[in-house]
Amino acid sequence: MPPPSTAVPPLPDRPHWSWIDVAGHPCELFDPPGAVPGRAVIYLHGVRQRTLRESTGLRSALEGARLRALAPRAGRSWWLDRIVPEFDTAVSPERHVVGAVVAEAARRFGAGPPGIALVGTSMGGQGALRLAYRHPATFPVAAAISPAIDFHLAMRDIARLPDGDLYASLWPLYGEIERARQDTAILHVHPLNWPRHQWFASDPTDRLWHDGASRLHEKLAALGIPHVAILDRVGGGHGPAYYDSVAGEAIAFVTAALDAESRRVG
Repeated sequence: MPPPSTAVPPLPDRPHWSWIDVAGHPCELFDPPGAVPGRAVIYLHGVRQRTLRESTGLRSALEGARLRALAPRAGRSWWLDRIVPEFDTAVSPERHVVGAVVAEAARRFGAGPPGIALVGTSMGGQGALRLAYRHPATFPVAAAISPAIDFHLAMRDIARLPDGDLYASLWPLYGEIERARQDTAILHVHPLNWPRHQWFASDPTDRLWHDGASRLHEKLAALGIPHVAILDRVGGGHGPAYYDSVAGEAIAFVTAALDAESRRVG
């Protein structure tokens, strides 16, 4: 069952944006007129839980592209396939996305695989990649901005990180650093079964998370898996300034990838 509180942040009204309920959990909805039918973006938020409407760059890019979007709320759950009591005592965040949120995209938008793209920032960026690696047929398109891939390192360094409390939820989920490392996105890459369209970007001055993105790029390159990795552009470190600086490219990639998927036969 969901936790008793499902409060959502109050935000100024914007045309075609609203809150909806998906299987007992709040979810942002963007449903513009004139959107291409059969396509949708699922946005996974970061550890600071900024809404999609607060993410200025992504919001503007989605509005410009007229891409419908669902943005479920899951707290500091890391979008894992583990029970996270602050989210739900019976359903993992991953199963919520793969099940209820995907079903909502089909019901509301007529969008199903391969017409669904995952997009995320920070915690949600690693979530987008990790879910796409675990479910490539459902999510053949994934775009991650500043993905927090090596979350086991945040567990290790939690006492000396200035915002270490943001990562405290990981300890009760795993209990030990090595168990967490074995569940990171990099170790879910399958050499023969992967999402056909992958894009990720990380600022080289992002001291906590950039190495994980670089190692993912190296692994994908070694396996010959097509992807786009932007790893050499400085744009503000880890945070909204960098997210906004690359958001347009992320959504342009998603749009082109969904176009390509729509032309696939069989």
